[in-house]
Amino acid sequence: MSSRIYGAAALVAVGLATGFLCATALPLQPQKPTDARPSAGPDTVFVEEMTWVEVRDALKNKKTTVIVPTGGVEENGPYVVTGKHNYILRGTTDAVARKLGDALVAPVVPFVPEGRIDPPTGHMKFPGTISLSEDTFRRLLTDICASFRAHGFRDIVLIGDSGGNQKGMKAVAAELNGKWADGKTRVHFVAEYYDHESVDKWLASQGIKEVDQGLHDSFAVSATLAAVDPALIRAKQRQAAKTFSINGVELAPLEKTAEWGKKIINFRAEATAKAIRKAVSEPRP
Repeated sequence: MSSRIYGAAALVAVGLATGFLCATALPLQPQKPTDARPSAGPDTVFVEEMTWVEVRDALKNKKTTVIVPTGGVEENGPYVVTGKHNYILRGTTDAVARKLGDALVAPVVPFVPEGRIDPPTGHMKFPGTISLSEDTFRRLLTDICASFRAHGFRDIVLIGDSGGNQKGMKAVAAELNGKWADGKTRVHFVAEYYDHESVDKWLASQGIKEVDQGLHDSFAVSATLAAVDPALIRAKQRQAAKTFSINGVELAPLEKTAEWGKKIINFRAEATAKAIRKAVSEPRP
């Protein structure tokens, strides 16, 4: 018997002894879209945290609305991380989807138009910003929407946490609704999500009075991020440096600011969910 055969026999013996043989020597059967679900899933509304069978079964259980959120990586003042919009959307979209009850949330689109790349304009003047051309952004959204339509989602909701995203989302929704005139799937641009004026008015009515300091930051932003993760606003470092305020509003104690953040998330989620319910209830063509 050759040394090669002896070597193979030794590997099989080791595999039997350690329990690794089945994982390596016996290939899994190809998956089929009709495969049974092997186990229960976690309590999540985020598509990227679900297995494909969990998404399939959610669709069967009439969760046929998907929220496609667009964020951004940009300059956000000296205290707030560049991924501000993306982190905020993790908190707000979770709340919106749970209020709706029949919706899932697509992965946040992290890259959006932030200004011309070369020579830099807008946020691109600041290190750390990542920008897309308007054409690239719209093409990306178009393919994302088409993917969800292919899998049977009936309502695709576009919301954006940054001002530069709004025009492109509105245009993509109009274009795809014209293209998909059969009414099987509709795309909804929900501008109500990006209504910071209403948030500011509500906060003012609650006694939160701000004085603009010229920073790309606000109490609503800082409080929301504090509710998601205080490290995103450098809470510990700013407290030590005695700079823990924004626009004249003290952020200490941190726990109180985080509670405000939860209230702000709920306020925005209520308004957004209401707008989405209205949009999806409109008669199809």
